[in-house]
Amino acid sequence: MPYVQRDSNGAISAVSRQAQPGFDEELEEGDGALQQFLASVGPNSDLARTDLEFVRVLEDLLEVLIAKNVLLFTELPEAAQAKVMERQSLRRSDNALNLLDDEPRI
Repeated sequence: MPYVQRDSNGAISAVSRQAQPGFDEELEEGDGALQQFLASVGPNSDLARTDLEFVRVLEDLLEVLIAKNVLLFTELPEAAQAKVMERQSLRRSDNALNLLDDEPRI
């Protein structure tokens, strides 16, 4: 069962799978307040959805800064360079046109 931390208004502010300092209250998995909190921070929440959209904005901004030589790609930390290159590769493969598919034509 999950353990929760509450804010000064008594609302759930954090959840832990294990008891630890500040997470003293144990709740049933089906508790309504717990389910409401998880829905508000889960992958389908408005915040999560806008995070994904904002990543695209930042990616486009980075491309503009590099194209205008405001920022050199090599100035980014190696881990950031690797992530940028991975995203670019994924975007290219997702946007690629498959003009010669393997499906037989009748």
